[in-house]
Order: sequence, then C-alpha cells, then structure tokens
Amino acid sequence: MMLQRTAPTLENVRIAQRTYRLRLECPEIAARIRPGQFLMLRLPNTSDPLLGRPFAFYDTIDDTSGRPFALDVVYLVVGKMTSRLADVRAGEPIELWGPLGNGFADPGPIDEALFVAGGIGQTPFLAFARQLLGRRGYAGAAAQQRTERIRLLYGVRSADLAAGIEDFRAQGVDVALASDDGSLGQRGYVTQLLPTTAPRGPVYGCGPEPMLHALAQWAKHVSARCWVSLETPMACGIGACFSCVTRVQTDTGWDYKRVCVDGPIFDAAKLLWEHPND
Repeated sequence: MMLQRTAPTLENVRIAQRTYRLRLECPEIAARIRPGQFLMLRLPNTSDPLLGRPFAFYDTIDDTSGRPFALDVVYLVVGKMTSRLADVRAGEPIELWGPLGNGFADPGPIDEALFVAGGIGQTPFLAFARQLLGRRGYAGAAAQQRTERIRLLYGVRSADLAAGIEDFRAQGVDVALASDDGSLGQRGYVTQLLPTTAPRGPVYGCGPEPMLHALAQWAKHVSARCWVSLETPMACGIGACFSCVTRVQTDTGWDYKRVCVDGPIFDAAKLLWEHPND
C-alpha cells in the first residue's frame, strides 16, 4: 500500500563524486518497502521543480529494537532536482511517496545470483543481496536465505564515480569492477565481464538502456533467465500519467506497460528494445 509522507532528513552524505546517500526517517514506509521497489521524492515548499523524481530503494535502517525506522536512497547529481537535493541538510523535510513498483520476485532456493550494474544501477541491489543471503527480511517478512553466493559486476565511467562497493563486500558479495577509462578494475564496459556460459542462477541488471540491451542479448545467447530494473523517467510514479511506458511482448504481439506500476522489474526476454516497426 502506497503512503505519502513528509519525512525529516537524518543524513545526506557524499559517498562518491556527485553521489550521495540520503537517509530519511519514515518508519511507516521503511516497514513496507521491499527490494527492487522505489520512492518518489519531492522538495517541499517549491514549484521548481514541480514534479517528484523516482529513486531506487537502497536499504532500511533499524532502531535499537530491530524495527526499521529509516530508509536510504543513493543518487547521482545529474539535474536540477538532484542538484538541489544535494544541498539538503539534516533536519530538513522531504516529501516522499511509496513503496512503488513491483520489486524483485522471490526466486526460491538458487545456487547463485548474478547482478550486473552500470552507472548508478547498483542501488537496487544492496537490499536484494541482503535478502537473498538471509541477512535481513523486508516488509515484515522473516529473513530467509536463498543462496550462498552473489556476484556483482559493476561498471562506471571512472573510479571516482564508484559508490557503495564496500557495502556489498560487507555482505559477502563478490564484486568485479570495470571502468571506461581503466582507472578501476578492467578497462571497458561492464558487459565485458560477463561469463561465456550461463551462471547457475538468475541474472539481474540495472543501468543505462544500452547496457541492459546488451545484457539481454547475452542472456538469450547463453540461455540465462534475466530480469532488469528499468531507469525510466517518471512524472507521477502511480500509473496515472502514462509517461513511463515501455514496450513488452505479449501473446498477440506487443503492448505498452507502465514502468512505475508494472515494473520497474521486467523479464528481459519480454522487452522490445527496438521499435516493433523498425
């Protein structure tokens, strides 16, 4: 059930170049949100920008009794909203609504999971990694281990943009890195780190659309089941405006699906990466 709240900022700290972790005190939403879901955030008392922006859920924070009372998002400063968000200080309010979207489905017991992230695309995966490894339950569910091994392939333009690597390693996730300029890990695209054969479990991707398209093609080639989290711009987040549609294959051809309510997680094999008439 979606809630709309105004929450005080607990922290807004820089964790990489132009990258911040924002912590909001909102026990009601923190208790309901699941990995893969997202939030819409808006700066109060301003009409510039007028609309909210979507932000992937990073993780929840528990109080001393073990109940979630706050939640984190990690964002990259790229435009007016995020530039102004970076100036928010502790104690200042933020309007938010959520949880939104479908989130990651429970894969059941698996041998391993492979995460592939580009740019700021690592953000949906920390909570999901903790869930799969049995470190934490979300939305009232008890912690339940689904796998003992998770690999994260993470690509950035340069080393100073890499954010949250130690958060993943602290959970026991194996991290392999790539950068466009060779300043971190292997030089080149993150998709160049993909194995030549299918992993022993599902694949999950988040990042720029060209990366996701390449990941979907690889998954099809090696017969791997692949799910992707789309980074589609949104205006409302609740399915009313139809500004975030994507093309999905159906039994009779194709149709538009709203990323905010039908996603943001989609089966990569069902997405139409090019226009059907091309």
